Amino acid sequence: MKNIGAISQPLQTAIKAGGEAQTKKTGNSFGDLLAEAIDEVGKTQAQADQAIEKLQTGESRNIHEVMIAMEKAGISMRLMVQMRNKVVEAYQEIMRMQI
Repeated sequence: MKNIGAISQPLQTAIKAGGEAQTKKTGNSFGDLLAEAIDEVGKTQAQADQAIEKLQTGESRNIHEVMIAMEKAGISMRLMVQMRNKVVEAYQEIMRMQI
């Protein structure tokens, strides 16, 4: 699999220009939105870990809330993995295009 550095210079320029145009329109670039999504997944994972820790220490006795937090974390992680797979698939498709 080719890495990001293998993209030709004209394509890099087009991607950068497209990202800048998108940023001017909406205020957020794709990279910013992706970083926010990753941060959200991290937060849900941390909340689930905290809920598990509280249950283990006896600070909380509500197992339902712990299970809900764990499921939210699991679902958000699966969604992030699927998003990553789609981005990688799109990148590979672009790299297969003939110029």
